[in-house]
Amino acid sequence: MGGVSRVRVTHYTDPGCPWAWSASPAIAALMWRYGDQLDWRHVMIGLTESGEEYERRGYTPLRQASGFVAFRRFGMPFAPSPKAHVAGTARACRAIVAVRLHAPDRAWAALRALQRLQFTTTDLLDDDDAILRALQAVPGIDAEAAVAALDGPTVTDAYEADRALARSAAGTPAQAQGKTATSDGPVRFTAPSITFSQDDRTLVAGGFQSQMAYDVLLANLDPGLERRGPPENLLEVIRAFPDGLTTQEVAEVVARGAAREADRPAAEKALLELAATGSVAREPLGDDARWLPRA
Repeated sequence: MGGVSRVRVTHYTDPGCPWAWSASPAIAALMWRYGDQLDWRHVMIGLTESGEEYERRGYTPLRQASGFVAFRRFGMPFAPSPKAHVAGTARACRAIVAVRLHAPDRAWAALRALQRLQFTTTDLLDDDDAILRALQAVPGIDAEAAVAALDGPTVTDAYEADRALARSAAGTPAQAQGKTATSDGPVRFTAPSITFSQDDRTLVAGGFQSQMAYDVLLANLDPGLERRGPPENLLEVIRAFPDGLTTQEVAEVVARGAAREADRPAAEKALLELAATGSVAREPLGDDARWLPRA
């Protein structure tokens, strides 16, 4: 979809948050429907600087893995094996900021790579070597440079600015809706909060929301936005997302009708048919798959 960006989107997120991972289908549908009319900025919340913060709240590797099981109902892949320890998210957040500073258009891909690390592997978000491996698998990212810059002043300043912005939710509609937290003091946005801004007007979707909630905010903010409908075929979708989509994400993008109810079994069947013809590749991912275009 062509055109100039008309709406600024600020996406408050964290690679360690299962709610943020579970919102991926709705975000994929947003990206499909509105394309480059939306100018995205992915702000890292920095949920915890170290795993000790989680431990003080009573989290254990078993509790974390068991919690992941409950999120399967939203359709995103999980492989809930207990990890060596509960990791803080700061290192991974810094890595995404480092990528964003040097390749802004690859920040979303970096975030998704580290979400896959968190939710579908036994690797740890506070392990620089694991972060490096995850980013190395993403085209267009200088993984070595990003990891080398994690503790540098430029990344540190940008990361702290993200954390401060994420902790400016006091008095916002997100707080009024009960979609904020105060786990480390200030009122902060919970992941995945999204704000839509145009000129001096901003609309807020705090925390986990449905795709239709995002859609109605955009329709109110700018009724003139061009809205792309569901694709004629799934291959069109896969080619539009060269970094790959999960089955539930594809199902959400192709959903039809006023209620836009995703039909995951139908989407998976159609994707398997495309894989049989060699048009798409199926990469196992947790208890699901990532679907990628073949060259």
